[in-house]
Amino acid sequence: MSVKLARAVLLAAAFVAVAAVCPSSATGEADGREKIVLRVEIDGAIGPANARQLEEALAVAADRNAQALILQMDTPGGLVTSMREMIAGILASPVPVIGYVAPAGGHAASAGTYILYATHLAAMAPGTNLGAATPIEMGGPLPSFPGGKNDGPEADKDKKNAPAGDAMIAKATNDAVALIRSLAELRGRNAEWGEKAVREAASLSAGAALQQHVIDFVARDTTELLQLADGRTVEIAGKKEALATKGLPVETLEPGWLIRLLAVITDPNIAVILMLVGVYGLVFEFTSPGAVAPGVIGTICLLLGLYALNLLPISYAGLALMLLGIIFLVVEALNPTVVLGLGGVAAFLLGAAMLLRIEGPGFEMSWAVIGTAAVLTLGLALLTGSYLWAARKNVPRVGAQAMQGLPAEVLDWQGSEGHVLARGERWRAKADEPLAVGDSVEVADVRDLVLTIRRRNVRSDGARQ
Repeated sequence: MSVKLARAVLLAAAFVAVAAVCPSSATGEADGREKIVLRVEIDGAIGPANARQLEEALAVAADRNAQALILQMDTPGGLVTSMREMIAGILASPVPVIGYVAPAGGHAASAGTYILYATHLAAMAPGTNLGAATPIEMGGPLPSFPGGKNDGPEADKDKKNAPAGDAMIAKATNDAVALIRSLAELRGRNAEWGEKAVREAASLSAGAALQQHVIDFVARDTTELLQLADGRTVEIAGKKEALATKGLPVETLEPGWLIRLLAVITDPNIAVILMLVGVYGLVFEFTSPGAVAPGVIGTICLLLGLYALNLLPISYAGLALMLLGIIFLVVEALNPTVVLGLGGVAAFLLGAAMLLRIEGPGFEMSWAVIGTAAVLTLGLALLTGSYLWAARKNVPRVGAQAMQGLPAEVLDWQGSEGHVLARGERWRAKADEPLAVGDSVEVADVRDLVLTIRRRNVRSDGARQ
């Protein structure tokens, strides 16, 4: 009995020893993760393509159970909608995300600052900067702080008389401040400076960001980044994990062809050009049935343009004005009136100016593109109209009208009816005057495959030829 008791005590002691040496994964290293670090690079303005790129990278990192995913950024900012999608993906990621502003000379401005705040670990390369997180669509004076010079009865009076735009500015500002503060509290970073970056567009260098606890460390390259990240504790799904990244290989996830295509077509200028090419192609197909190629290319371009605009924060009133302008120009081409042409150009320009609700750099409409597109559309309408006008003046070559005035020769005749030879074909004919075989006549009218003819030497007004 004592032997069994001794064995039980030894077994229990062994379990205790193992538990002490190997703590649970809630507070220790992540168990079962693949010994690799993945990297995804965001270079340029943040848009729908970058949101899709990060989403796919996070999915790959989760499937492979990687040690960490490095999100390397060099961005001037971008769309708020895409930024929020990326932040949501990072916060829900089962794999630690290390934000890294690089290479030297790069920056994480505007939307990039929010994303860096959202990552589990934040780092910057020497010579980089971050900040200026005020949404650029906001204009006018920013809301004053309590106790400022704009406080008091006069300020209250001004606020009551202030335009609705000021209220929208304050609303957007406070929303941005709340977002960056919540991210700072979640990751243990400097919330006060985050608010300053939003309200005052403040910026920091890499060294200053480290001193003010905005980032976790400064790393010259990816190798040093992994060394400094090694052993640091992050919180994943409510559990703390210690990173083991030192010396691990880094695999870069390149964007696929779909993301590259998305990055091109979500440029609002490219999207507008695609829409115009689509409309031109469909107009050519409808005016010249059977060409096929213009209709196919036009349909593809139109669908791509509409899909791209659907991903952007557009004004549907602006889009409607652009389409109305194009319709006016098409009608102008079919039935020239000048008024519709001028109205179409004006509607197109106004719609293009209103089309995009600008939220970030890299997504502005170019007036050079808008003006060129308007001039080309007007030119196309005038060119098409001139061809149609000239076609209306041409002598018809088919149908009943094409037969009028054609010479013919009487083959046989009885009374007021007989047969004639016209264009080498035998036709039934009738006339209001007596005719004889061999007479030279001309076609006056065609009805039910019967020609009405008259002598060639007499016109309808009685003049001699």
